[in-house]
Formats: sequence, C-alpha cells, structure tokens
Amino acid sequence: MKLRLGTRRSLMAMTQSGLVAADLTARTGVEVELVGVTTEGDVSKADLAQIGGTGVFVNGLREKVLSGEVDFAVHSLKDLPTAPAEGIALAAVPPRDDPRDALCGPAKLADLPRGARIGTGSPRRMAQLRGLRHDVDVVPIRGNADTRLRKVTDGDYDAVVLAFAGLVRINRLETVSEIFDPGLMLPAPGQGALGIECRADRTDLVELLATLDDPASRAAVTAERALLAELEAGCSAPVGAYAALEERTLHLIGVVAGYDGERQIRLSKSGHPDTAERLGRDLAARMIAEGADQLMGERTS
Repeated sequence: MKLRLGTRRSLMAMTQSGLVAADLTARTGVEVELVGVTTEGDVSKADLAQIGGTGVFVNGLREKVLSGEVDFAVHSLKDLPTAPAEGIALAAVPPRDDPRDALCGPAKLADLPRGARIGTGSPRRMAQLRGLRHDVDVVPIRGNADTRLRKVTDGDYDAVVLAFAGLVRINRLETVSEIFDPGLMLPAPGQGALGIECRADRTDLVELLATLDDPASRAAVTAERALLAELEAGCSAPVGAYAALEERTLHLIGVVAGYDGERQIRLSKSGHPDTAERLGRDLAARMIAEGADQLMGERTS
C-alpha cells in the first residue's frame, strides 16, 4: 500500500509535507509518495486579498483530493478557509510548532531606522507593525520565503516578517533578528499548525490519518478559527488570534486592528477545551459588540 500526498511545490510546503509523510510511515508502516501540485496562489502575482484570500493556496489541492489523484493533502492551517468544504474531512492536526512571527533583517524592529521598508503580505502583520512603529514604511510583498528573504539581501527591503515555524522548517534561522511575543503581535489563526485533509468518505484513511492528530493543538486552532469565522474574516482582514491549553483550560486572545494600527480591539476569554468552538465564537461576538466589524471594513493595505 502506498499513499499519495498532495503538496504545494514550494520548499516550505515540500519540507513540511515530507515531515508528515515520514511521521505517518513511522507510526503506521504505510509508504507515502509526495505529489507536487501548483495552486492559483503559487502562480498569481496579485495581492492575496485581490485573488480570493486564503483559499487560493488550498483549492487546487482539494480538487486533487476529491478527484482521487492524491489520497490526502497537507496545508498550512492558516491557509484553510474557515467554511467547511463539501466532501473533505480535516483528518488530523499534528502537534503545533511555534506560532510566533519573526522579523528577518539586520536589526530588531526598535533598532531599524525611521522610514525603513518592512515587507509582509499580511494585513494583520501590517496593522500590528504600524501600531508598534508608526515611522516605518510597511509595504506588501509576495513570493515564497526564500524570495522574500532575498529581497532583504538585495536591499529592496530593510526587513520582512515571516512565520517563525516556517523558517525553522526550511532551516533559515540565521535570518531572524527578532521573534515577536504574541503579546505584541498576535499570530494568524492556525499559524504554526498543519492541517491534513482527505475525502470524508474514505473512512479507512480518516482513521489512519487520525494517528497524527494532537488534541491540544486541534482545540487551540478550533477556537482561533471559530473566532475568525464568526468575524467573517479571512487573510484580507487584520485579525490575529492565539489559543493555548494550560491545565485543562483553553486561553484565547483575539485582536482586530485598524489600518493605522493605533486602534485595536484586543480581548481574551478562557474555557474548557471541549467548548473550543463556542469559546471562539463568544469572544468574536464580544469583539463585534465593541466595534471590530468597523475596523475590519477599513482599507487594509
């Protein structure tokens, strides 16, 4: 028996998919073959908000899963739309890696000069960076991690912000000048986690892949994604969320930031991990009551 694992072709995607394949083989003895898939998000040069947000990295893989061309797919969980996909099951959320954001450049954020150009493709990062340093120029950037890092080396940007977990996976920690504490910059919902999907009617495969599932990580990202869903937001809105399990209590923090970063609604709520989805939705409702929907409606780039 050999399973075909669909993955984006970028170095980061192939690396994290390879880790999942190796782990599944170690746990079950089943051989796994990686199958590279090119998605719309990989070929388009437009900003993510213009071409459909998070789903542009996911839909191509899901089509291959549903057609049977691949047996399952691995996604960066922050790329998964919050709406359920017909015929698709989220079979596993492996143990989450570090969810924090990292600044890559010659100096920490506080030490960069006035007017420094900082690149990021995320409105969430843009807004929070502007809240931390009003005098820097936060500008959009596209491309995989190596492409963005090269733009710093070439002098096009003074720094870029990337997910720390991704930099660990591709062994580029030498580029990191600062790791942001979630208290300063909340990560994207699901950041640092992977989502493993297969066809919902493949019950044998759902059961096999469940051996990779980590309940604590699933509870945390469920709360974060429920908050995002209740806000009816995607990667085109400046929304951050982070949940962590401590002694059977799930602690969730959420933020919605205005374009300038000065106005932020940041709230927290705790509950039992079994109520993770309700926890996220309840916190989102409180944020909306305080005006979060108005902030999300602003220009975000």
